[in-house]
Amino acid sequence: MNTRTPYASRRVYLVPADLSELTGPTVGVVELPTHLDWSEQRVYDLSDDSHVGLMYERVIREAFHPDDLRTYLNHETLNRIWPRLYLPVQARKAWETRFRGLVRAA
Repeated sequence: MNTRTPYASRRVYLVPADLSELTGPTVGVVELPTHLDWSEQRVYDLSDDSHVGLMYERVIREAFHPDDLRTYLNHETLNRIWPRLYLPVQARKAWETRFRGLVRAA
């Protein structure tokens, strides 16, 4: 019998105090630092919704400091793409518990 708890269920996901803190870019090209994205594709074109979604998923999953969220996420963009983000259940729950408006957006 496997009694190990999956990492995703033990992981604590960072959530900002207020969505208005998220003032990251909405246009241009963004290169994430390696502590947020260690893949070969660390550069995201914000005019491409698939890039935006992937970047937001990575930042939400990997952020360990509030500045990571503030620097790379934008609250208006987050509200727009929230329903399409593929996130760990615990991450989605943490964000939606704090920000009920995201539940309505989904």
